[in-house]
Amino acid sequence: MKFPRLCALLAATMLFSSAASARPLVLATKSFTEQHILSAMTVQYLQKKGFQVEPQTNIATVISRNAMINKQVDMTWEYTGTSLIIFNRIKERMTPEQSYATVKKLDAKLGLVWLKPAAMNNTYAFAMQRKRAEAEHIATLSQLVEKIEHIRKTDPDNNWRVALDLEFAGRSDGMKPLQQVYNMPLDRPQIRQMDPGLVYNAIRDGFVDAGLVYATDGRVKGFDLKVLEDDKGFFPSYAVTPVVRQDTLAENPGLEEALNTLSGLLDNDTITTLNAKVDIDHQTPQQVARDFLRSKGLL
Repeated sequence: MKFPRLCALLAATMLFSSAASARPLVLATKSFTEQHILSAMTVQYLQKKGFQVEPQTNIATVISRNAMINKQVDMTWEYTGTSLIIFNRIKERMTPEQSYATVKKLDAKLGLVWLKPAAMNNTYAFAMQRKRAEAEHIATLSQLVEKIEHIRKTDPDNNWRVALDLEFAGRSDGMKPLQQVYNMPLDRPQIRQMDPGLVYNAIRDGFVDAGLVYATDGRVKGFDLKVLEDDKGFFPSYAVTPVVRQDTLAENPGLEEALNTLSGLLDNDTITTLNAKVDIDHQTPQQVARDFLRSKGLL
């Protein structure tokens, strides 16, 4: 008689465990193209691996962070620079490796685990028309500054124009400290402040000579812009990384490996190409994610 009771007990235990593991994992992502692609990619791949995923898109950075800490969200794709500067208020310049190690250690105290960072960096950068940058031998920010100063001294009526978004122009860690690091004394007529999305068009159309962009934006590739090297290391690293609650990882064997597989597929060229398929070719993030995963043999 004990044997049937034991079987029933085991069956009930297995049913309970299955029900617990079947709880949908809540994924929060932000409100721009790159994050929409990451969301679609994560949902499709994790579902293929047997996980249930409930995507929550267009979630503001701070709201997502608080939801993670309060156990309302299980995972997200976060950027090392965002955690370093926005969440932890650290302005010290660090290498990408130092940035990752710092945020990983600090967030561990909150029960948040930073998994494998992608080999990409969606940081601020300055860009020019590629053909113009190559013709004028400008590949770094220092060379851009040299060119601007040369024009200022030799042809003062031909001011180079630089486009900035409104936020960066006024941030305490934005344009002013950048000018100090690079000795870039721009005059007011040389600066064009505009919506971030308009900067790419302004560079492409020659309305400005250079502008502030996001390094992995699809329009960088779509408009054939050249991202200039930040040769003095002013901008922090923004490596996108899957961040998961510790208890969620413990409850879901295989989740860490699956997310690390996805992050291992991403670098600047890859994500910029994917972003361009949405922003330039007007494909949906879901289709772009599906095609990419299939190309890697993951669907």
